[in-house]
Amino acid sequence: MDKLELRNWLVEEDAKWQALLDQVRHERMELPGVMGEWSFKDMVAHLNDWQSWSIARMWAAQKGDPKPAPPWPASFTEDDDVNRWIYEANRDRPLAEVLDITQQNFDDLLDFVDSLDDDMAIEPAWHVVTLGSKRYSTSEFFDHFHDDHEPDVRKWLAGLE
Repeated sequence: MDKLELRNWLVEEDAKWQALLDQVRHERMELPGVMGEWSFKDMVAHLNDWQSWSIARMWAAQKGDPKPAPPWPASFTEDDDVNRWIYEANRDRPLAEVLDITQQNFDDLLDFVDSLDDDMAIEPAWHVVTLGSKRYSTSEFFDHFHDDHEPDVRKWLAGLE
């Protein structure tokens, strides 16, 4: 796989994401129940924070800079603690801002892919980019949602219809 194929795959995945946003509809994005008490907006904010940090790590690795600190307290070592922090940090954030961050993350990811050398080989199974000794899965931006959250979202949506 080359970077153009990766970019095309990411654009296709984003189109599916945009279709889901249309299906959820803005007026329902703050209703609780997607994942326990979390709303769709809360789940999106959760994805945003993890994605922002992933993008920052990829840019740092490409530039040879040290790995950036996560946005959450460094003392958190368990995902549940991190996710609770993300929820608390974002629950009062306006929906429009959460969605703007999502779009900015996607644009930043495309900028990163565009910055790669044209002849860089990308592992197709997980869309892995190797920078130095580190491997970064660009598919994680969508796979985490598909694997861990989409079934809950689809079940929640079915209950609203």
